[in-house]
Amino acid sequence: MSLDEHWFSEAFEDEGVAFSLRITGTLLDEHSPYQHIQVFETSHWGNVLTLDGCVMLTTRDNFLYHEMMAHPALFTHTDPRRVLIIGGGDCGTLREVLRHPGVERAVLVDIDEGVTRASERFFPELTEANGDPRAELNFTDGVAYVREAPAGAFDVVIIDSTDPVGFAEGLFGAPFLREVHRVLDDGGLVMQQSESPLFHADTLIRDLHGALTEADFDQRVTLPFPVPSYPGGWWSATLAGRGTPVDRFREADVAARPFSTRYYDAGTHHGALAPPPFCAGVFHPPASAG
Repeated sequence: MSLDEHWFSEAFEDEGVAFSLRITGTLLDEHSPYQHIQVFETSHWGNVLTLDGCVMLTTRDNFLYHEMMAHPALFTHTDPRRVLIIGGGDCGTLREVLRHPGVERAVLVDIDEGVTRASERFFPELTEANGDPRAELNFTDGVAYVREAPAGAFDVVIIDSTDPVGFAEGLFGAPFLREVHRVLDDGGLVMQQSESPLFHADTLIRDLHGALTEADFDQRVTLPFPVPSYPGGWWSATLAGRGTPVDRFREADVAARPFSTRYYDAGTHHGALAPPPFCAGVFHPPASAG
């Protein structure tokens, strides 16, 4: 059956597959200085935000991504107080970070203010923590922000970026990750979104582990999790430590967390640390010497 104009489709030409959503209206269609921002109303998935024709989030399943971008890193760190988010302009990851009462400062740096304004209008549940006094929003270049930040300024850095093309490409390379290593305090962690385990295990994810090694992160692990609206329906984030293990977490604190989650808990964290055999060697490489 061919699809008509009532469907939004995102084709992944390299993999010979497409993902489609039945749309019932167009809520936003504008060009920022950086990208084409669209928001559609759908029949079953709530609102969907796309950037340059790629799905960034839907009302229905964004909790899977935002919870896994934030909580594994914050519960792996021994005492996360200062958190930097690069990208993440929809503010969902910021909201999850600020659920942690121990966080004293959460800085979000996204180059495109238009994404945040769209999220405020059409995904207000994601921006409900933007007025928290611990939150700082900066609409500027994330690479430059990190380069200019003082050493040891943060406990956790979350790189909530788009695909590694255009202005986001530099966020995946060793030079930038070396600067991230510098701005992390001893025992600090970086969490980087790392695309599809099915499509990118032997390419982008393997290369990212290599870049993290170059940047002196001695501990690294890739955590897979489902996001049905993303390519292949299966996504990942790669966690790396600056002199701290990444394969164990504060399990008792997860159980006692003073907030509810819809996907993340100790069981899903353990599950993400046990990848299937076909990608285990890539996702959980041995610790670097030194």
